[in-house]
Amino acid sequence: MTDAALSHAPLARSRAAVALVLIALAMGGFAIGVTEFAAMSILPDFAAGLGVDAPTAGHVISAYAAGVVVGAPILAVLGARAPRWLLLIGFMALFAIGNGLSALAPTYEWMLVFRFLSGVPHGAYFGVAALVAASVVPLHLRTRAVSTVLMGLTVATVIGVPFANMVSHAFGWRWTFAIVSVLAVITMGLVALFAPRDPAHADASPLRELGALKRSQVWLTLGVGAIGFGGMFAVYAYLASTLQAVTGVAPEILPWVFAVFGVGMFLGNILGAWAADRIGFKAAGGLLLWSAAALALYPVAASNVWALMVVVFLIGGGGGLGSILQTRLMDVAGDAQTLAAALNHSAFNTANAIGPLLGGMAIAAGYGWTSTGWVGVGLSLGGFAIFLIAWLTGRKHATA
Repeated sequence: MTDAALSHAPLARSRAAVALVLIALAMGGFAIGVTEFAAMSILPDFAAGLGVDAPTAGHVISAYAAGVVVGAPILAVLGARAPRWLLLIGFMALFAIGNGLSALAPTYEWMLVFRFLSGVPHGAYFGVAALVAASVVPLHLRTRAVSTVLMGLTVATVIGVPFANMVSHAFGWRWTFAIVSVLAVITMGLVALFAPRDPAHADASPLRELGALKRSQVWLTLGVGAIGFGGMFAVYAYLASTLQAVTGVAPEILPWVFAVFGVGMFLGNILGAWAADRIGFKAAGGLLLWSAAALALYPVAASNVWALMVVVFLIGGGGGLGSILQTRLMDVAGDAQTLAAALNHSAFNTANAIGPLLGGMAIAAGYGWTSTGWVGVGLSLGGFAIFLIAWLTGRKHATA
């Protein structure tokens, strides 16, 4: 039986036992969400602390994303023979170390190194956690189980990021990364207590995992995420700076705007999972068009804080794309489940690198802070174009 089939045939577990597994996995998502999104929300703070301007500080975000892109496939392949619960604990240990060092970074250059290190286990953790979540529920609840893991990330955008923003302003930005390190240690304990102690698949091997790279649908699905998600990150990375420079809000208002984004992402994650369990991959196309429309409103709304909060909420809703693509990869990866699942977050953080990079280039070229909205529109539509190719070729192969 393949790994995919195993995930469709969960052992009998009580609802309480399943809930504890999902909570343990979601705690890791919460820790990752705080460090990933809080780093963007406190960008002006650590830019000043490290003596660089905001566009340059944006490279710190890209360094984290690069760590995810590089680390996810390497750790997934190297860990192919290890039990998944043990992999999750190891990934969180590395994550705790990287964030602890980020809190102590003495210079901008060291910050780049430590943020890269922090990102290395990110994608592998989410990939393995998604497979564990899918393995404890029936097939028809699979996407919702995966979305529960990602819900930890979205809850982080609602609660964790605004809290981290307030901590950064009150006590200094370094405390944000120190808190994330503590959250990672808590996750290690929860996984050790509640994650199923299933052994690695008997036929698991690095070579079998690499088989995912032979499948065109895997690459197309990853392309949807790598380009399509970039639009959201192009805006989010410079949202704090835009609020201060264009909207003209006081620093104490920033956490509330980020919380609104988080609420949108939280609801988008729930609705995206619900739609995917009913109409499958087509839900991804709908969310990409949603994102393009919302991002187009961003430059228009930026001058008014109330209008901007509505648009930021709509942009956050596009975050539901993650669980849809995660489930899609489970369907098209065959036996190479771990690598494909981890690569979803490589794609997600390729977007996290591309979006801030292109947004920063537009700002540096003199197009203004709100130009990130138009960068986002282009990336969302680019992701939709790749979705159309994936959907149409996938239907053709299925018919054949």
